Amino acid sequence: MNLTLKIYRQDGPNAKGRMETYQVADISEHMSFLEMLDVLNEQLVAKGEEPVAFDHDCREGICGMCSLYINGEAHGPDRGVTTCQLHMRKFKDGDTIYIEPWRSKAFPVVKDLVVDRSSFDRIMAAGGFVSVNTSGNTQDANAIPIPKTDADKAFDAATCIGCGACVATCKNASAMLFVSAKVSQLALLPQGKVERTHRVLNMVERMDKEGFGNCTNTGACEVECPKGISLENIARMNREYLKASLTADKD
Repeated sequence: MNLTLKIYRQDGPNAKGRMETYQVADISEHMSFLEMLDVLNEQLVAKGEEPVAFDHDCREGICGMCSLYINGEAHGPDRGVTTCQLHMRKFKDGDTIYIEPWRSKAFPVVKDLVVDRSSFDRIMAAGGFVSVNTSGNTQDANAIPIPKTDADKAFDAATCIGCGACVATCKNASAMLFVSAKVSQLALLPQGKVERTHRVLNMVERMDKEGFGNCTNTGACEVECPKGISLENIARMNREYLKASLTADKD
């Protein structure tokens, strides 16, 4: 395939961004999207030009670092996959492909297609953990009985990889799907119930401080999420937050 690429370029956090046009030829339909970008960068380096900066790591759809906004869709036109799992067979010869970074005040651009997602880390640090007694008498987690329905829901929530597609695709740049997945994962398990009150209050407060928008139940986040995280988690987090708001002063 021969393709035209319209790629967002930004030299640094404080530089002005711009769209640049590139041509790539003889792209195999069996290539992944990132392999196609590798081909482009090899061409740019050979010509003495600055390669396009983009995030990636495992390239197996596990880490979520490869996040790109492709033709107006988070992770591109396929569903249930990350950018590194997107293959060029989803495009046609002669296509023009627009490639941009995540767009959110809370995800500032570092360079080109790379954004700073450390705001997610700070939300997790605010409450996305459990305190464990390591005195030597710690109970084995496998010895704690958990209803299968709760275990399944917790596991489904835990599949969130924190890529930020929910934020990028939301018209309000809301992080509710991400935060609710993390809150749900722990609130459903016995190990997480001890701190559930302060956890949800602290994580939501941190989310707001980071500058994420509010949820208006559009549902685009669930559609674009590569792991299919359900909107039910947002409803669960809202219930957790309401209960915590009413009982926090009594703890």
